Amino acid sequence: MAVTAADVKKLRDATGVGPAECKKVLTETDGDFDKAVKVLKEKGLAAAAKRADRATNQGRVSVKVKGDTAVLVELATETDFVARNPEFIALGETIADKILDEGCPETDEKLTGMVKDLATKIRENMSLKRIKLVKAAANQSLAAYVHGDGAIGVVVTVSADKPEVFAKEEARAFIFSLAMHVAAFNPVAISADDVDPALIREQQEIFRKQVHTDEKLKDKPANVLSGVLNGKLDKYFAGICFLDQNYIKNDKITVKQALGEAGKQLGAVFTISEYFNFRVGG
Repeated sequence: MAVTAADVKKLRDATGVGPAECKKVLTETDGDFDKAVKVLKEKGLAAAAKRADRATNQGRVSVKVKGDTAVLVELATETDFVARNPEFIALGETIADKILDEGCPETDEKLTGMVKDLATKIRENMSLKRIKLVKAAANQSLAAYVHGDGAIGVVVTVSADKPEVFAKEEARAFIFSLAMHVAAFNPVAISADDVDPALIREQQEIFRKQVHTDEKLKDKPANVLSGVLNGKLDKYFAGICFLDQNYIKNDKITVKQALGEAGKQLGAVFTISEYFNFRVGG
């Protein structure tokens, strides 16, 4: 059977494979379109396997919210060029929608198959790097924020002693500002109590060496040195702890103080319950 230009175009549009390879496979399969697609997929998957060891440090975070549930999806690829590809972006959104609709908190064969299909078509290594499904409790509300080109995606969950406050637009706007804050300041933990003890010990050792090698402090009494050490640690926590950071909308107050002020204005006590911060390559 003769292979026409229209046949080649149809196969190329369906698979994204180059015209020469499409014509070759159509000739080999005697013009059988479905068989040609299958052959190209098999070849593509073989090529994808060879690409599997290539680093996927680029990508995009998709975040979707539906009622009291949110999902974050990080889809990874090799290059920022592909990360901006409309099909790549659409795939991340589709996967997020599917997870929300089905309530599946983990990847499965169907989802990885969708990623492999696009990887085969685009011919670049891809992976579904991570998924997080977040559900707010009855006394909670959540907000999501995606930074610019999808490099950062955040979900913040806030609790209130009077959950009816979440019906107010001002309360929802405040939670959204907290999600923006996380994207901007990248906190390590909500408070000092949540910081990994090993990280604290490491910083204490660093600060202790700084204090003991500071010529200005060498003759100071132990209680002064202890005060300097504690001051350094407090400053460190102020930089990495959500509640201790300067609030994005008012750098004269901390996030903890912002929670208190918002609570007074809206007639409720707010608490940050959890947050999830997906950063491409992180």
